[in-house]
Amino acid sequence: MPDTTARALALLNLLQTHRHWTGPELADRLGVSRRTVRRDVERLRDLGYRIESVPGMAGGYRLEPGGVMPPLLLTDEEAVAMAAGLRLAATRQLTDGADTTIRALAKLERVLPAALRERVNALAAAVRPAGTGPGSGVSPAVLTELALACRDHERVRFAHVSRPGPSSRQVEPHHLAPSERHWYLLCWDLDRDGWRTFRIDRIAGVRRTGAFFEPRPLSHRQVAEFVAVASSWGKQATDATATMRMPIERLRDLFGEWAQGAEPGDAGTTVWPVGGADFRDTMYALSWIPAGVAYTVDLPDPARSELREALGRMLRALETPPEAP
Repeated sequence: MPDTTARALALLNLLQTHRHWTGPELADRLGVSRRTVRRDVERLRDLGYRIESVPGMAGGYRLEPGGVMPPLLLTDEEAVAMAAGLRLAATRQLTDGADTTIRALAKLERVLPAALRERVNALAAAVRPAGTGPGSGVSPAVLTELALACRDHERVRFAHVSRPGPSSRQVEPHHLAPSERHWYLLCWDLDRDGWRTFRIDRIAGVRRTGAFFEPRPLSHRQVAEFVAVASSWGKQATDATATMRMPIERLRDLFGEWAQGAEPGDAGTTVWPVGGADFRDTMYALSWIPAGVAYTVDLPDPARSELREALGRMLRALETPPEAP
């Protein structure tokens, strides 16, 4: 790549599209020597880009937020408007454009100086899309950090707030997906050794670990089903748990993505959360427990009494011979 300007722009594009590059990787991508890479990095620094150098075998280069806005052919006002617009778009369900929006937002916010980022925060907080309530918002900072971690295959830690109480999670993030009014993170939970789906508005304090991982195979159908299961849970009018005499590994084999939320119990049992709009949803879920598997159900009244009465009527109907025509 003989043209110095074209090579510098190619280098900048690589730095913007990946969190960390080693010197040999950049040299190989650009078809130049490592010494030329170092010179081009210095040229970009002279233009206002803050590029961090890490020495050593595992070292390399990464693009960091600068003290001033680098020359992206955008004024400060244009950069603020673009970032705020991308944030608002990212909190909505998009068709075929969710990943593109998140990548563009992550790339832009990587180079926004602190003063401009504060203006973006203020503008995005003041403008809320129609149809979203105060509790349905997603932190753009959290969304951006998770997007970068998914892209770079980097393990992260975060605090997750749920009804049982807050918990600390260490995960391998794989996908961000919108569903209705919420964003979900599909990840491999290292502490629980299984797939988990978290609503992003319940995630806080995302921290990078610096540990990278090889993504586990996952089809588009599996991603869609994981998100469908997670979005169908939410706040239910009727909550129940079924404790089955079945190891959790067997449950996962049989139920697949619908085993989300199941936890191992005592003596080889598995506790599986079920619920729905009323007792009928609970009854339907329980009907999928395999034949021959003993189980108990924790279902509070009045749903418990309603389910017992409905099952009693069904049994009487089955035991009563049909009337002759």
